Formats: sequence, structure tokens, C-alpha cells
Amino acid sequence: MHISDIKRVVDQVSRDKGIDRLILIKALEEALRSAARKRFGSKVDIEVQYNEENGEIEVFQFKEVVEEITEPDLQISMTEGKKLDPECEVGDSLGTKMDTTTFGRIAAQSAKQVIIQKMKDAERDAVYANFIDRKGEIINGIVQRFDRGDIIVNLGNTEGVMPVREQVPKENYRRGDRVRALILDVYHESRGPQILLSRAHPEFLINLFKTEVPEISEGIVSIMGAAREPGSRAKIAVTSNDADIDPVGACVGMKGSRVQNVVQELRGEKIDIITYHLDPAKYVCNALAPAEISRVIIDEGNQTMEVIVPDEYLSVAIGKRGQNVRLASRLTAWNLDVKSESSYSEAMMDNYQTLVSLPGVGMSLADALYEKGFFSAEELSKATVEELIDIRDIDETKAEELIDIAQQYVNGLLEDIEVIASSEADENEEVPPDEVGDTETESDAIETESPSNPSDKTELADS
Repeated sequence: MHISDIKRVVDQVSRDKGIDRLILIKALEEALRSAARKRFGSKVDIEVQYNEENGEIEVFQFKEVVEEITEPDLQISMTEGKKLDPECEVGDSLGTKMDTTTFGRIAAQSAKQVIIQKMKDAERDAVYANFIDRKGEIINGIVQRFDRGDIIVNLGNTEGVMPVREQVPKENYRRGDRVRALILDVYHESRGPQILLSRAHPEFLINLFKTEVPEISEGIVSIMGAAREPGSRAKIAVTSNDADIDPVGACVGMKGSRVQNVVQELRGEKIDIITYHLDPAKYVCNALAPAEISRVIIDEGNQTMEVIVPDEYLSVAIGKRGQNVRLASRLTAWNLDVKSESSYSEAMMDNYQTLVSLPGVGMSLADALYEKGFFSAEELSKATVEELIDIRDIDETKAEELIDIAQQYVNGLLEDIEVIASSEADENEEVPPDEVGDTETESDAIETESPSNPSDKTELADS
């Protein structure tokens, strides 16, 4: 490269690649310093600096002024020193400008390699700095090529990769196709920034809604969560901090225009927009729409909910291949167990019978235990004495006895227990309270019940 071309090249590369001029200049200085040392050895005292006025990189070799020269590459005689600086003295260090053309072909090649590497490093750093702050944004690109199923996308001054796991099934692309994707992550790797793209991540759906719904960007409507099975179905929960704004209506848009734009971008993926609720039971009921919910039993300790639905809504609540309940579970972060009313009532009756079958527990005591949240022998086995002595006719001794019997029953140690048949229950005309055949009339009645701790299990009935 001719010395007069340096300034022009630096300015052009800086402009085209978005690299700071100072970084390029430092790279050039380092390249010439390396070339000089390859040519003259590592002991040589070399200083390289860029002259901004004439666009020239100047290389100076410094030598010590001595009376007698022992190392010609490092020393200069007093006579020669006086020619450079008449006032020099022994021990001074004098610099002479070097002719860079004397570095030789190998040294020049080395300088070229350093310059190329430094430019690559600077370009990589510039790309990383540009994209690291754009994580979570949607970006447009052009499909450039395919690599073992991964799609390599041209993003302008760099490339992004959309791995197979981040692609939507059944979406096919050809080279040259335009594609919109989420910048999922940016890695700073030795071979260059790795920009990870995704069309399958829930954040892609969220950002599409942010683009289509002005109320979201204005902060009136908030997206509280999203769950997707890419290419098939998605659920998104929204809420509004303005009572006059319906969050679901805002996301749907006039005649469904806003949500249809999102659906179109997702190539027909069905989207359920639901209202977020602080009450986890109501939130789950909303998430399982369009199914009707009869009852929700919450176990906060295990973060699980038992959801009871009318028999005719069981398939709707579960969805095709369990999709509806699976998405609702991801959206709400609760483990959901959906049951029909008939199977639930049958299971509760069976649990009730295990209580009645315990020695020393009649129907009256079983009913009392049942009312306090101990629905089966297994739940009674996990109770504490303090919890049982609050129940009528149970003192500390009786409580310990009941827990011990229940534990023996659960562990299979009671062989001679006579199981009370359902016909006997019919003769006594007693049925378990609340649960079997329960038809509460008030739609949002909430009861707190627990097998081991009444505060751990909440039951919501809204049949």
C-alpha cells in the first residue's frame, strides 16, 4: 500500500465497516512495529506513529549515543549523534526515521496479516456492540443459505443464524426470501459475533403484538405472559391499567384486524388472547377457555391445581392431544390436572370410604375430618396432632391414635380392616359433604382446604 493511500483507505474502511478510525490507525501502527521487529530483531527500539496531517505512518528507530559501539542496532557513535543533534551527549537516545520499503517482502506480508486480523477483530467488536443492545428486537433479513437445517440470514453488515429448534415447523424458505425474526441472543465468539435468531420463541409473538397494538407501546395494556406451540396454537395473557380500555379488545382490534396481522405473520397460528387475573384460580379458568370450569382445587405447596369441568367440557378443556391444558399450564406456571365431574366425584367417594374404613372412625367422625380438609386416609396420615385436636371429640391421645392407624393403613400394615361398602353408606343415608353431588349456587365461592394444612389448599367452585 502506497503511503499516500493510507489516509484514504482508513477513512473508507471506517465508513464502510463502521470501525473507529483510531482502532484502524492503532492496527496499522502495530502492523508496522511487528514488521520492523521481524526485519531487525526484537531488541531494536522502534516507535511508530501516525501523522494525521499528511496521512503517513512514520517509523522511528532509537539508538543510544555511546563512545564506542558494541551493538550497532542499538547504539550510535557520538560523531553520528552530533550530526543528528549537535547538543547530544553520551547516554542520550536519538531517533531516526526509517524507510519502510526496507522492511522486506516477508515483513510486509506480516504487516498485511496483522492489519487484516486487526480489522477483523475491530469489525467483530463493532458488530457485537451494534447488536448486543438489540436483543429482544424483531429484525428483517434475507435468507442467504442453509447449513445442515439451520438458516443463515443476511442482516446487512453481518449474518444471523436461525437454528432448526428456533424455526416454526412447516415453514419453508428459499434462498432470497425475506424473513422476520427475533434477535434471541448475541454471542461474542472468536470467529465472529453469533447472532441467534428465532421465530418459535414466545417473545417473537409478544413483540409482534407490541408492533401491532399502540396501547402496548404506550404502556396502557401490558402483556403478562405468552405460551406457544409454534405453527399450531398460542396463548397470550394481557391486562390493562385503564378501566376504560379492554385489553383483549385492544389486541384483537377492529374486526380482528390487529390479531389477524399477527396470525398472518405466523402463517396461520391460532392465538387465544385471555385476560390476566391476580387470582391464580381465575387466571387458570381464563387460560383454559373456552372450557367452563366447575371447581378448582389449589395446592400451593406443590404449585398444582386440580381443575374440575363438566363432563361435556372435558375434551374442550384438555384440547387436541392435550394442547389446551398444556399451553394453559405453561402460561400460568401451574401444573394442571383436568378431571371431569363424574370421575372427580367417584374419586372423592373412594377417598371418603378409606376414612370410614379406618378402625375407630365412624361416618360422623369421617364427616368432621372431611370438613376440615382431610379427604382420605392418606391425607390423614400426613396430619399433625395440632391440626386434629381442633376437630370435635378429638383429644391429643385420640389424634395420635388416628394418625398412627392412618399411617399403618397407607403402609399396608392393617390387614383386617373391613371396608365399608357403598350400600352401607346408602342405608345410613349419609353422603360426604360439599364434594359428592355438590351444586353450589354462588359462582365464585372460595373455600380453603388442605390435606395436611388447611392454608395450603384452596378450592374454587363456580359451577
